[in-house]
Amino acid sequence: MSSPRPASASSGPPDARPPVRRLTARGRHEAHRAATPLELFFDLCFVVAVAQAGVQLVHSVAEGHAGEGVLNYAMVFFAIWWAWMNFTWFASAYDNDDVLYRIVTLVQIAGVLVLAAGVSRAFEDHDWTAVVLGYVIMRVAMSAQWLRAARSGVPAERAMALEYAGGVLVCQVGWLGLVLLPEGGRGWLFLVMVVLELSVPAFAERTHPSSWHPHHIAERYGLFTIIVLGETIAAATVAVKSGIDENDALGELLPIAAGGLLIVFAAWWTYFVVPVHGHLRSNRQSFLWGYGHYLVFASAAAIGAGLEVAVEQAVGKAHISTLAASAAVTLPTALFLLTVWALHARHFKKGIAEQSVLPTAALLVLCCTLLGDLAVLLAGTVLAAAVAVGVALTARRAAAARGRAAPAA
Repeated sequence: MSSPRPASASSGPPDARPPVRRLTARGRHEAHRAATPLELFFDLCFVVAVAQAGVQLVHSVAEGHAGEGVLNYAMVFFAIWWAWMNFTWFASAYDNDDVLYRIVTLVQIAGVLVLAAGVSRAFEDHDWTAVVLGYVIMRVAMSAQWLRAARSGVPAERAMALEYAGGVLVCQVGWLGLVLLPEGGRGWLFLVMVVLELSVPAFAERTHPSSWHPHHIAERYGLFTIIVLGETIAAATVAVKSGIDENDALGELLPIAAGGLLIVFAAWWTYFVVPVHGHLRSNRQSFLWGYGHYLVFASAAAIGAGLEVAVEQAVGKAHISTLAASAAVTLPTALFLLTVWALHARHFKKGIAEQSVLPTAALLVLCCTLLGDLAVLLAGTVLAAAVAVGVALTARRAAAARGRAAPAA
């Protein structure tokens, strides 16, 4: 999926380039820009941490501790998502693929693996040491990249890069409080630190925006969505297989498996029904879109966790009701639909009928929570119907447009 770097970015064939080069901004309208093998490797390693967060969420919900589990999941997922997002936007603007850039990126990958190793202790023992350590490794490495960019930039760009580097480093001091503070104050500290972290890009780019590439950013987010949905399918498949092998419960699990597959297929279709890069025209639009993907990624991964919970409840391993197990699937599914609609689907819909498809589907999915053992299957059926209705409405609009254009031709 990688593409050759434009001639302006190198002075000769790859083996003739110096191993360390100036980290200068790339063009926002650079042709044939695509994800690199290093970026794809980065994504796959980050999904290891996503999977660990999902496993712990399953255990918490299945044991009847949904509130605590969701809070821990939100905190861990923020660390994963924010580090991934910051690397993605920086790489879109500055990736020069030299030796030093690769090494610092691999350090960030090592950081997320440290974080992943500490997820279980954070959930079970409230010990956030490894999670914070892994996060700090990733963020300090990111700050080092910004300092490299500052050395090569023009004055306005240098100021932006230095503010990024400084803001990131200052925030890391605050995150140490998750290790040092009593347990009761960690939730409030987390909220404060989230606000501070989210403010760094807006502050740093207030006068000089970074040169991120719209098509590249849209592709990177789409690829990570695919990988997270793939992890959802993998987790649900393993859960269903284990349920069948250990409990001979094919009849109980088949509706969950079928409904879960429909949900994931429809989630993919809904996200990729239209290309979104044309909507990313300014920092104001793009920051809102990028920040909103915290809910897209978190809910997509939580669907897989919910399907695992539904399987465990169906075979008698979970200590919760059918209603709670159904909600573990339907709530993140509805959140995914509403967030995707709010972030980009609504910008390409015309008329009240098209605009109402996804919000209505989300409401009906929530209603499916009350339908007992068939809740997941019926929720999947609702999503499949929503996709079909959306396709039909779009086709009707296209046909009407061709009809209006025909007389003029």
